[in-house]
Parts: sequence; structure tokens; C-alpha cells
Amino acid sequence: MLRLPPFIFRPARSLEDAASLLAGEGAAEGRARLVAGGTDLWPNMKRRHQKAETVIGLASVPELRGISADGELTLGATATLTEVERHPVVRERWPALARAVRSISSPPLRNMGTVGGNVCVDTRCTYYNQTEEWRRSIDYCMKEEGEICWVAPSSPRCWAHSASDSAPMLAALRARIHLASHEGELQERVLDLEDLYNNDGIDYLAKRPEEIVTRILVPEGSDAGYCRSAFWKLRRRGSIDFAVLSVGAAVWLDGDGPDAEVTDARIFLGAVASYPVPAKKTVEALIGRRLDEETIAEAAAVARKHATPMDNTDFQAQWRGAVVGKYVEAALRECAGLPVERLTPRHG
Repeated sequence: MLRLPPFIFRPARSLEDAASLLAGEGAAEGRARLVAGGTDLWPNMKRRHQKAETVIGLASVPELRGISADGELTLGATATLTEVERHPVVRERWPALARAVRSISSPPLRNMGTVGGNVCVDTRCTYYNQTEEWRRSIDYCMKEEGEICWVAPSSPRCWAHSASDSAPMLAALRARIHLASHEGELQERVLDLEDLYNNDGIDYLAKRPEEIVTRILVPEGSDAGYCRSAFWKLRRRGSIDFAVLSVGAAVWLDGDGPDAEVTDARIFLGAVASYPVPAKKTVEALIGRRLDEETIAEAAAVARKHATPMDNTDFQAQWRGAVVGKYVEAALRECAGLPVERLTPRHG
């Protein structure tokens, strides 16, 4: 049985309390961590992937709770994944976001896991997500105590891949994220959600260790009244498993008829790199054109150029790269209201 190592648990009662504790307990030096649902942190600590002398609980912080949709959508960081995907306004106005969140893991873990935790979830790799004894037996990788990336031994960086399912969809919907920290007093800054990520398996967040995700905002201009969106996810089983490929797509048109042209589009690929990858060349192939079968096929054909899947997760890397275009095409066909050929598994 895997057991948690010894640590001090400090439940925070307010946002200022949490930020002050995080700064005071040495988050910048790696001595303190945050926990809300714990579905990522506790298993990682049990396997000794992540360490902490102090863990600060966010579950009782009132400023981090709740979901509201007065124009734009506001997701409190500790809103559970179940609350997000079942919220009637989210389902009606941002249906692809509800679908992406519903694809995460299993119902018991969605009942515990939070949306703030999911956008910050640790990157994954076949050589990293093992027990401590297994990792020690082959010599640790650079993501945890070692000096080599076993996926690409000559690489100077870690290639662990992004594991968040909500992140590609939120980025496609132009979401913003609020971060708070304590620097003498409570400070806050706002990032476009896509700017929260670095293309590095170890240093994968632009968020500083002493910062707390407080809320995520999705603009009104990204709801179903303004854009069409879709989320597709590939994994071995139809539920529970992490993605080995995901596609979050949002498309804006200048009308509703068959001759309507694409005025803007945002497509992000998950689980093919250490961050949600913007499919810029695919978007360029859509702008100013009708969202018909020909346009979609041409745009999807260039999607493979954006993906660099490696041998660090389920299925062969070459095959995962080859199906990127298929999943982008499926997402775009859904946005266009066109029939979609059966791709298994879909999105949970």
C-alpha cells in the first residue's frame, strides 16, 4: 500500500490567509503546496513525485467557490468538475466546455477534483508516473531527481505531456485566469489561460509557486450564441483514462446560412506536447472561407504539423500523430453541423 509521507496540514479560512500561508511556508522553495480536491496531489505525494513539508487546504476558502454566468462565465477555482459539467448555464451556453469536463476521469474523482486543480494538473510521462521503486530501479528521470529524459535521452529538457482536458477547451474559448499572491498584501494578476503554460514538462506553468488560482473567466462572446465549439478526446477506454490526444475547437462565423464565412477560430491540441498547442496553421486555413467539407478537410490536413507526440504515453507516437488530423476534422465537422464518422472513443 502506498502511503502519504509526513507533512503539516494547514487549512486556510480566506484567500488572504491562504496566500499568506503559502508565502510564509516556503512555496517558492518547494516546501509548501496547495490542495483542494487532492486528486492529483495526493497520488503524486504517495508515489514521491511531489514533496511538501506543509500542505495548505483551500476547501474552506469562500472566495474560491461558486459558478456564475452574468454575461461572462466565472468559475471559482474550487468549483468541482461535477459542478461545472452539470451546471445548466454551462451546458446551454458553453456545451463543449461541459463535454470536456465530463470527459475527465470518473464520477467519484469529478466529485472531488476542482477546475482550478485541473488547469494546473501535473504533466505526465510513462517513465515518471510510476512507483518510486520502479523509477529508482531504472534511475530517476530529470522530472524527479534524475538528469536524463528517458523519452529523449539526448534532450536537455523534459518532454512530459500536458494532461489537462479542460485547458485546451478553455484556451479555445478565450478564457482568462486570475492568480493571487501575498507580497506584503494581497496581489492579483490576470493571464490569458493559454499563457499559463510553458512548453516544458517540468516548468510547465507560468504561475509562480506562491500564486493561487482564484477563478477562471470565459467571455460571453465565446458562448453558443456567438460561436460554435466542440471537444474531442482520444484514450484507450471510454472513461477514466487520461487523454493521449484531445482537441478543443471554437469557430466564429459571420452568419448562420450555408454561405457564412469563418471570421475567427481557435483550436488547441492537448496531450501532444507539454502545453496545450495552438493549431495556428489550421486556423489560417479556415479564416475567410465557408465551413464546408472541402475547407475542413484542407484545414485538418495541416493539423499534424502542430503535434509532436512522443513515446511517453499510451499508443504508438506515430499513430497518435497520424490521427491528429482525423480528430481535428471531427471537431470542425461537429462545429459545422456536418455528419461525423464514428471515432472511438469520443469524449466520455
